[in-house]
Amino acid sequence: MEARVAVDTPTVIRREDYTPPDYLVDTVNLDLDLMPSETTVTATSAMRLNPDSKGNVSSISLSAQHMEIDTVSVDGVLLPSQAWRHDGETLEIGAPEAEAFDLTIVSRIKPHENTRLEGLYMSGGMYCTQCEAEGFRTITPFPDRPDVMAIYTTTLRADKALFPILLSNGNPTSAGDLPDGRHFATWDDPWPKPSYLFAAVAGDLGVVEDSFTTRSGREVALRIYVELGEEHLCGHAMESLKRSMRWDEEAYGLEYDLDLFMIVAVSHFNMGAMENKGLNIFNSSCILADPETATDADFRRVEAIVAHEYFHNWTGNRITCRDWFQLSLKEGLTVYREQEFVSDTHSRAVQRIGDVRMLRSAQFPEDAGPLAHPIRPESYIEINNFYTMTVYEKGAEVVRMIRALVGVDGFRKGMDLYVQRHDGTAATCDDFVSAMADANGVDLSHFQRWYGQAGTPVLTVSMSHDPGSETLTLTVGQSTPATPGQPDKQPLTIPLAFGLIDRNGDELPLEGIDGTVGDSSATTAIVPITETEQKIIVENVPNAPVPSLLRGFSAPVTLKAELDDDALYFLMAHDRDAFVRWDSGQTAALRMMLSSVDAVARGEVMPAVDPRLINALTRTLEDASLDAAFRAEALRLPGSADLGRAMEVIDVDGIDAVQTATRRAVGRQLRDGLLSTYKTFSTAHPATDFSTEAMAERDLANVCLSYLVAGGEPDDIALAAAQARETSMTAVMAALVALNEVDDPARQTALAAFENRWIDTPLVLDKWFSLKAGTGLPRVHEDVLALLSHPKFDMGRPNRVRAVVGAFSRNQVRFHEADGRGHRFLADILIDLQGRNPQVAARLAQPLARWRRFDPIRQASMRKELERIAATPDLSKDVYEVVSKSLA
Repeated sequence: MEARVAVDTPTVIRREDYTPPDYLVDTVNLDLDLMPSETTVTATSAMRLNPDSKGNVSSISLSAQHMEIDTVSVDGVLLPSQAWRHDGETLEIGAPEAEAFDLTIVSRIKPHENTRLEGLYMSGGMYCTQCEAEGFRTITPFPDRPDVMAIYTTTLRADKALFPILLSNGNPTSAGDLPDGRHFATWDDPWPKPSYLFAAVAGDLGVVEDSFTTRSGREVALRIYVELGEEHLCGHAMESLKRSMRWDEEAYGLEYDLDLFMIVAVSHFNMGAMENKGLNIFNSSCILADPETATDADFRRVEAIVAHEYFHNWTGNRITCRDWFQLSLKEGLTVYREQEFVSDTHSRAVQRIGDVRMLRSAQFPEDAGPLAHPIRPESYIEINNFYTMTVYEKGAEVVRMIRALVGVDGFRKGMDLYVQRHDGTAATCDDFVSAMADANGVDLSHFQRWYGQAGTPVLTVSMSHDPGSETLTLTVGQSTPATPGQPDKQPLTIPLAFGLIDRNGDELPLEGIDGTVGDSSATTAIVPITETEQKIIVENVPNAPVPSLLRGFSAPVTLKAELDDDALYFLMAHDRDAFVRWDSGQTAALRMMLSSVDAVARGEVMPAVDPRLINALTRTLEDASLDAAFRAEALRLPGSADLGRAMEVIDVDGIDAVQTATRRAVGRQLRDGLLSTYKTFSTAHPATDFSTEAMAERDLANVCLSYLVAGGEPDDIALAAAQARETSMTAVMAALVALNEVDDPARQTALAAFENRWIDTPLVLDKWFSLKAGTGLPRVHEDVLALLSHPKFDMGRPNRVRAVVGAFSRNQVRFHEADGRGHRFLADILIDLQGRNPQVAARLAQPLARWRRFDPIRQASMRKELERIAATPDLSKDVYEVVSKSLA
C-alpha cells in the first residue's frame, strides 16, 4: 500500500472545466474475494469510446487509490507491465485500437486497515462500503465519476461462518458453498448506476423482514439487517420505510423498481446514511430505536432519514448528477421531498419551523463565513467538503421557491416532466429548472441566479398607507452581502408571501395585486421580488393594517421589516400563518435579549425581562386551542446561534449571561402555569405512543420542565431528578438536558446513574458523552479531556468522536473561553484525526472557520490554531481546503 501523498497545493476542480468522459462503461462484473489479510478485486468492464468525447484519446485514465494492481487485461489478453502505469492516484493504460472492449483488472486492497471509512472497510466485524462521493476508486480502478453509468453484477466470496450474509445492489441471482468453508453470492442490478451508488456488505447479521405491495400490485421484499440482538430495534424504521414508499406513489406517482429493498445498519459510518441502489447503508443511530433507548426526536430523525434515502431512489439514483457540482440536484430536491413527507405525516407548521430553525442556526452562518458557496459551487478541492447545509438545506429552499412560483399542481407537472425526460441519465440543475419552466410555460432564467450566487439575501420591507385612496404600498428592497469570490451581487427572484391583518385580528382580502404567482389565495399573495427595489400596491385598504410578511418562510432570506415590538406581539397573538406567528415571537424575544447583551457590555445591570414577552409566553402556555407542538416551539427562546448571528461581534459571555437570566426569569414568573402544564401532559400518553399528538404533548411538557429547572426552585430540580429515573428515554433525556445546566448534586447523580445503566449500549452512551461535553457549567474543559481517556471512548468511531468533540465545539460559551483552551483542544484533535479519517476531521474543523466573527482575543486564538493545523505535515486535502479558505 502506498503512503499517503503530502498535500501542499492541491488541485482545484472547476465546474467550467467539465468535459464528457473519454470512455463509457456498459456493464461491470465485479468479484470481491474477502480474505483475512486482504481482498482481491477482479473487475471486468465492458467499455466503449464515448462519441461525445473531446479530442484524441491516447490512453484510458482510471482513478485508483490505496491499492496494489496485479494485472491488466484487454479482451482477455494480459498486458505487459510497461503497457500501464499506476502512480498511487491514477492508472494509465494505453488506449486499445478497438472502440469497444472488455477491460479486466485484478487488484488488492486491505479493508481492515481502512480507517478512512470510505471504499470497502471493516466495521464491527463486518465488511461495508461507502462510495459517495469518490470511494469506489479505492476498491478497483475505474472512471469514478457520476456521469459514467453501468449495469453491475457483483459476486462476493467470504468465510461462511464469519460472514454468512453477503449483500450487494439489485436482486440475488445465485449463491452456494465453496471449498474450505467459504461461500459466494451473486447480485444483479438491472438499472444503470454511477459507481458512487455501488454497495457491498458481508457479515453475521440479524434481519427483520416485511413486504410492501406497490400500486401496480408488485410485492417488494423489505429487509433491515442489523447486528445480532438488535432486531427488536427496527420496527419503527420498517414502518417508516413503508410509509415513505406509499407517500412517493401518492405524491409523485413514483413506484419502487426492484424486487427487494434492503437497509444495513453500521456502527462505524462517516455519514447519516447512503442511498445505494436497493441496498441503503445507514449509521445505526439512524435506524435503531425503541422507547427505552431512543427519544421522540430520535424516532422522528429515523423516520425522516429513512424517507430521505428511499426518495433518492428516483431523485438521485434513477436520475443522478452529471458531475459533483450538481450535488444539490439530488440532495436539495430530496431534502425538500423529505420535508414534505414529514409535513404530510405530522404537523406541517411545526416541520416548517424546525426547518427554519436549522437553516438559520447552521446554514445562514455558513453563508456569512469564509466557507460560503452557492448551492451549485464553481470549484472545490475535496468534494466531501461540499456535503454542506448550503447544498442540502438551502438547496431544498430553492426547490421550495420554485414550488411557490409555479404552485403545487405546477410543481407536480414539472416533476413528471423531469422524470420523463431524464430517467436513466446523469442530469444537471439546469435540466431540473428547465423541466419546471417548460411544464408550466414560465421563464425561470432570472430565478436560476440562486444556483450560482452565495450568501443570504437581506429583504427590507416598509409600509405606507394612504387613507384617502385606501391604498397600501409595500416597498421591498433586496441586497446580498459580499461573499468570498463574489464581491458584487445581482438581484434574485425572491417569492414574497404576505397577508394583511386588521386591528381586530382579521385577515384582509387581497385583490387586484399585480404579478401574483403560484398558489396565491384570497388572503395570502405571493409576489416575486426581482429588482433591487420594488413596490407592491394593495387597494381597498381603508385602515392601516399590520403586514404579515414572509408567510411560510417563502424564501431563505433575512427579513428586516419596519415593525415595532407592539406589532410583533400583535402578530404573535393573531396571525393565522403559523410560521409568522412563531417568528414574530422569536424576533421580539431576540430584540429584547440583544438589548440586554448590549446593556451588560456597557457595564449596566441586566434589564428585567420585558413584561410583554412574559405575557405573550403566558398566553401561548395557556391557549389550549393551539396545537401542543406549536406551543412547545413558540415557548422556546432564540438560541445562542440566533443571538450571535444578529451581532457584528459575537459577545460569547454576554449571550450566555442573558440567556441564563432570561430562562431563569421565565421559569420563575411562569412557574404556576409551567408546573400545571407539565403535570397535565408529562404522563398523558404511554411512552410507546408515537402518534403526532403524543409526541407533541410530551415535548410541551419537557419544555415546561426545562424552564422550571432553570428557575432554580429545589422542588423543580427534584422533579427533574425524579423524571431522570424513568424508563422512557424521551423523559430521561429531557430531564438530563435540563439538569445539565444547573450546578446541583442532582445533576451529577443523574448523569452517573445514566452512565452506569448504559455503559455497554454505544448509541445511548453517546448521549451521555454529549451531555458531559455540552454543558455550559465551568470545568467542562477538564471533563472533556477526561472523556478522551474514558474506556469507552474510541477515536475510530465517528459517532463517539462527534458526541464528544462535536458537542464541545458547539458549546459556545465553553469552547470559546477567552484563554483559548477550547481552540487548542480542537486543533490537537484535528491534527491527530485528519490522518486517519479526513472526512470527519474536516467537518469538525468548521467552528474555527468563523473566527472573524469574534472579539480580537478570540480571533487571535482561533487564527493561531488554524495556522498550526495548516502547517501540519502531510495534511489531508479535506482539512486543507477548510483551513486554507478560513485563513484566506
